Amino acid sequence: MTARHPPVSSLELGATALPAMNVVFIEGFTGHTVIGIHDSELHQPQPIVVDVHAGRPHARACDTDRIADTIDYGAVRLRLQALYRDHRLTLLEAFAEAIAHLLIDEFGAAWVRVKVVKPRKFDDVEAVGVVIERTAPSPDAGAAARVLRLLRPAP
Repeated sequence: MTARHPPVSSLELGATALPAMNVVFIEGFTGHTVIGIHDSELHQPQPIVVDVHAGRPHARACDTDRIADTIDYGAVRLRLQALYRDHRLTLLEAFAEAIAHLLIDEFGAAWVRVKVVKPRKFDDVEAVGVVIERTAPSPDAGAAARVLRLLRPAP
């Protein structure tokens, strides 16, 4: 007889399982921006395609039917447009990280997956890019850090 285990979220990360998520997504968001490390990339905007998945534990919008109770993908789209226009980053990893932070910090996402792609960067490759996943710090993480600072002896 095998032991039965409770269901686990598909978003299990390490030893910490996240609760079931409502995931709002934008796929194939295309814009042009200057990003890269090679001289050929630093003078002309190039296409960058972004896929964003942002999760919140059982968004209240399921019950209230109000946009204020979820992540507004229209507002996310506007922030992505501004990021394409205003950033000064060189690596796709840093660009993806900036997107992850804005989803967590500005839109209250608990978990995000961000994919950033340079399509047709090379003649023999369809796309190159990066995918990152991030989780929001737990609300009590800040309190724990403050307690540790209080307990640590002064240098």
